[in-house]
Amino acid sequence: MSRWLCLLLLGLTLFGFALRAQAVPSTQPVDDVEKLLADRGLLTQLSYVRQSLSSRASELVVNAMGFLGVPYRRGGNTAETGFDCSGFVRAMYEQTVGLVLPRRADQQAAATQTIDKQDLQPGDLVFFNTMRHAFSHVGIYVGDGKFIHSPRSGSQVRVEDMRESYWQRRFDGARRVSVPAVSATLDANSPR
Repeated sequence: MSRWLCLLLLGLTLFGFALRAQAVPSTQPVDDVEKLLADRGLLTQLSYVRQSLSSRASELVVNAMGFLGVPYRRGGNTAETGFDCSGFVRAMYEQTVGLVLPRRADQQAAATQTIDKQDLQPGDLVFFNTMRHAFSHVGIYVGDGKFIHSPRSGSQVRVEDMRESYWQRRFDGARRVSVPAVSATLDANSPR
């Protein structure tokens, strides 16, 4: 699939998410927590944070799409040298969000928050068992059941469908990056 077609599909997917997000606002608090937040004027701030996170996730995915076609290289973590799967994810988060994830896919899984597959949003991480051990491969979810990743030697960064039987059989889980969890994991793993 051409790079432009991928970007067009991504744009349409993100536009659909934005439309759904705008259609949901509620002006009436549903429970006590929402009432408390509304009374203190915090619902507006919460809405801003949600929009900011959505915007960052969109920016992350668009940035990642800019690297379609970069060759795979084991241990690689730059466009100049090529990427392996975790190097690609790490570089995208560092460049776009300013967050440095751990280097290996299994470490990235351990440093991020587990979410249900049906709760995936663009920018979340998806993990696969491709080397007969858990969390041996990672990619970035782009929406509509697709993810972008750097798959293997002789290949290049590309978008694939998680619903293909190969990926379905190897799916290990989905994770969401949260700054406190990643910081705590990095601190625990840093040399003292």
